[in-house]
Amino acid sequence: MTATLRIATPEDIPALESLIARSGIGLSKGFYTDAQAQAVTRHVFGVDTQLIRDGTYFVIERDGVPLACGGWSKRATLFGADRMKSGVDPLLDPATQPGRIRAFFVDPAAARQGLGTLLIRHCEAEAARAGFTALEMAATLPGVPLYRSAGYQAVEEFELDLPGGVMVPLARMRKQIG
Repeated sequence: MTATLRIATPEDIPALESLIARSGIGLSKGFYTDAQAQAVTRHVFGVDTQLIRDGTYFVIERDGVPLACGGWSKRATLFGADRMKSGVDPLLDPATQPGRIRAFFVDPAAARQGLGTLLIRHCEAEAARAGFTALEMAATLPGVPLYRSAGYQAVEEFELDLPGGVMVPLARMRKQIG
């Protein structure tokens, strides 16, 4: 069956939250400890509804079932769901600032089928059409191989200090586009 890529809508949020939780736990094995995977999934991962409102968040589905989601952003937030945000999320200047790659998740049952690559290429093309010449993200360790294969380079490694004293390593990655 063919997978379809489309813009995410508010009606997709419950199914996306479920997909994100499965992805966060399932694809972290071998990259994060169980405690790290649980903490980052609980406290960081989830839908950023601003991306849906901006029309820059996408779903890949087959037979109406979401298999992957992710997007790009013209806003300053680098990562995290609605619960991590506070205040205004200002617009970036595409002439001087990189856009963002945001919230990529793939159902573990659909991993390694090219869905992440399809999504990232789509997001890069959309961001380039909006005038951005570079993109960056905060990549989780499970995402780093995908982003490297798409030409992104790590420019900084850092750790999130999450509740319970759990430290989760991430990598800021960047790529010139268009």
